[in-house]
Amino acid sequence: MSKPMTEAIIDLQIACDNSDLPQEADFKLWAEKVINAHEDTGNEITVRIVTPEESQQLNHQYRGKEKPTNVLSFPFESPPELELPLLGDLIVCADVVAQEAIEQNKALNDHWAHMIIHGCLHLLGYDHIEEEEAEEMESLEIELLASLNIKDPYHLD
Repeated sequence: MSKPMTEAIIDLQIACDNSDLPQEADFKLWAEKVINAHEDTGNEITVRIVTPEESQQLNHQYRGKEKPTNVLSFPFESPPELELPLLGDLIVCADVVAQEAIEQNKALNDHWAHMIIHGCLHLLGYDHIEEEEAEEMESLEIELLASLNIKDPYHLD
C-alpha cells in the first residue's frame, strides 16, 4: 500500500516586480514532488521571490558571495521538544532564474521547476559540494523533473 500524498503548504511572497512568474499552484506541485518522495518531512515552505539586490545581500550575508544567486535554502531547525511541519524557506531571484533559462536555452517554467525542486532538496539536507553528493542530488532532481515531463536539465540536447 502506498503512502498518502502530502499536500504542500506554500507561503508565497513576491518581493519584486515581475509579471512572468509561475502560478502558486506550480510552486505547490513542485514542492509536493520533493515532499512526497521523502518520508517524515515538513510540508510547509516559504518561497520568497526577490530582486537581485535582496538576493545579493542574502548571498553575501550567508554565503560570503558578492552576487545574486538563483536560489538560497534555509532549512527550519525545530527545537527537539517541538514538532512543527515547517520544512524551511527558499529565496529565489526571479531575474537570475530568467537569465539562466535564456543562457541555458531552457523553457522558463521548466527552469523554475528545477530551481524549486533543487532548493527543496537542499532543505532536506542534500548538497552538491562533494562529487558523490552532487551525483545523488542531481539524479533525484532528474527523476523528479522527469515525473513532470521536464527534460534532464544537466544534459539538454
